[in-house]
Amino acid sequence: MKLLIVESPSKAKTIEKYLGKDFKVVASVGHIRDLPKSNKDAIDLEAGFVPSYTVVKGKEKVISEIKRLAHKSDEVILATDPDREGEAIAWHVSEAVGLKDPKRIVFHEITKEAVEEALEHPRSIDTHLREAQEARRVLDRLVGYDLSGLIWKKVRYGLSAGRVQSPALRIIMEREREIRAFKPETFWTITAKLEDNGRHQLDFVCSKEPTDKTEVEKILEEGKQGSWSITDIKETKVARSPRAPFITSTLHQYASSRLGLAPSRTMSLAQKLYEAGHITYMRTDSTNLGAAARKDIEKLVKSKYGEKYFESHVYAKKSKNAQEAHEAIRPTHINLERAGANEQEQKLYQLIWQRTVSSQMQSAEIMRTKVVSNIEKSSIPDFWLNGSRILFDGWLKADPRAASEDVLLPTLTIGESLKLLDMNSEEKETQPPARYSEAGLVKELEKRGIGRPSTYASIIKTLEDRNYIDKINKALHPTDTGEVVSNFLEEHFPTYISDSFTADMENKLDDIAQGDRTYKKTLSDFYTPFHKDVRDKEKVEKQTNLGKADPEHKCPVCGAGMIIKLGKGGKFLSCEKFPECQGARTIEGKELEGPKDTGELCPKCGKGNLVTREGKFGFFTACARYPKCKFVKKDEEQARANSTGVGCPVCKKGFMSERRGRFGVFYSCTNYPDCRYAIKAKPTGEICKLCGSLMMDGTKTIPERCSDKLCPNHNPHKLDLPAGRQEKAK
Repeated sequence: MKLLIVESPSKAKTIEKYLGKDFKVVASVGHIRDLPKSNKDAIDLEAGFVPSYTVVKGKEKVISEIKRLAHKSDEVILATDPDREGEAIAWHVSEAVGLKDPKRIVFHEITKEAVEEALEHPRSIDTHLREAQEARRVLDRLVGYDLSGLIWKKVRYGLSAGRVQSPALRIIMEREREIRAFKPETFWTITAKLEDNGRHQLDFVCSKEPTDKTEVEKILEEGKQGSWSITDIKETKVARSPRAPFITSTLHQYASSRLGLAPSRTMSLAQKLYEAGHITYMRTDSTNLGAAARKDIEKLVKSKYGEKYFESHVYAKKSKNAQEAHEAIRPTHINLERAGANEQEQKLYQLIWQRTVSSQMQSAEIMRTKVVSNIEKSSIPDFWLNGSRILFDGWLKADPRAASEDVLLPTLTIGESLKLLDMNSEEKETQPPARYSEAGLVKELEKRGIGRPSTYASIIKTLEDRNYIDKINKALHPTDTGEVVSNFLEEHFPTYISDSFTADMENKLDDIAQGDRTYKKTLSDFYTPFHKDVRDKEKVEKQTNLGKADPEHKCPVCGAGMIIKLGKGGKFLSCEKFPECQGARTIEGKELEGPKDTGELCPKCGKGNLVTREGKFGFFTACARYPKCKFVKKDEEQARANSTGVGCPVCKKGFMSERRGRFGVFYSCTNYPDCRYAIKAKPTGEICKLCGSLMMDGTKTIPERCSDKLCPNHNPHKLDLPAGRQEKAK
């Protein structure tokens, strides 16, 4: 028997179907060893940055099972993912199990042909790839420990910083400063509704956007009195070239804009499609398509759309370190137009299929038309009407959503008279630059060379988990905590969080992977000056004072001035005489009340009284001896006071109550923690007719909907209700 080891159980299940009885396929279930979570000494600096690994908690049984099977096997093959992390996992499995000269194979798609081909070309574990991953892990640990330790001392306990996350936070913060500094300017748009002889109503727009109201009134006055006609028609034939197949970053961007998926969700769905054998490996920066894949696409395009639609394209690589031996993200079987275990997987697969097929098709031919109109003997600006029509759809045939909503124009001629039906103006203001969305940030990180395909989603998730950013209507907003941390790093460590330095370090890690640099020298060149800079900053004063507050806000206790500080709940105003005076206000200037004694003895420690405090999410009752005693009273009366009166559909005992958490207001059962049922919006009291779940109130932008995400009533774009939910609905 031969033993083949992969990371994922679902991947193991797929591969085992291909290989038959001679193979036993098992999964390591991700990493089995890692650096200890809270021990910087796990890295021996003097010995040359040698890491000391420990078994990941809960993986002891996995290691024991692999050892048992390896002992019974004639041959052990490591088939983890085809990237640095996969190489590192293969090495850790080999070390932890004690394998002697295991074979290593890689494949970029989980198909029978690819796996069998890989088995015919085994190799040993690539030391350079493994060292590149180890260097990244050690670097992140060293930077995280040194910077986080300093921030704990100088800003606030519990905060942290990272080698790649900190530059990403800086980029978000730079955009926020641009928005704050932006000064809007007023302008007017002027439109004229004109009618041609064929009775077509056409909306022309003034080519100039005046900033002076007097000029606006003059244009309107002249325009309403004059005789309108077409003064010019310009037609331009343009070619719209197809886009390159997806790489990781472009998949993030299009899955966000078309499907509304966050990068982390996109990668989760893509991982499942990959493990099921539907798509090639989803962490790649190569736009290359293999010869066999190109041949299959050619055959499909010619048979499905016709000979004239096919055209072979080779796309320039976006990253100078892109490995052309790897492929872009594409379907493993191009003839399969629909795949995936659920609706979201199917939509993502369709997106990948359309992009892959259209990348090898003819350019679309578009006729763009600009019609210019004005009044006779005019002193006012021209008015324009733009339109376009598709002469040849080309690659848009396979990807119709890529076609813009074209304005189809009637047949018009120069000199033709037009009748004015209406003319008006609208006052507007220039807008500040938009905040980054998750997909927009990924695009910016890729552009600046920060991070790699495997890290984009984790960078954003880390910033969210640390409460450095909030996602509001898809836009990334820095929190008060994120702003303070970024300001501190930008002031004291500008070099280490700069674009050039971070991108250069990524290139050095790539050099290690290619064998052009050594592990020890790379880490030493970075860490020696970095550690010295961190030690030098120990002399910096503690950054608790974030500047003076507005003079109108006085201390509610002593009447002195106030300063801005950062607390666990964000920024607040503190008396400038602190700690002699402990007066405080919210950042908006509202007075903060101190703890109020309830007169009850703490049931946990029996030493302190219970007091009512105001926290980030409202009032709560806890022991006055906090943090020595961390007892918090379950405030059932408060929960019932906030009750909506709608009964809980799960436990049938409690009521749905308004609460506030880290991500804002939500509604949960008053019987918590015995019942953990919760929904995002206020329940209406109505029951969904399709699935039996609670209906939720609508907003200005979201209609009333079901609380069950899998129900079509939750999202009007959902497809068929799953069979299990159909039974529930009945």
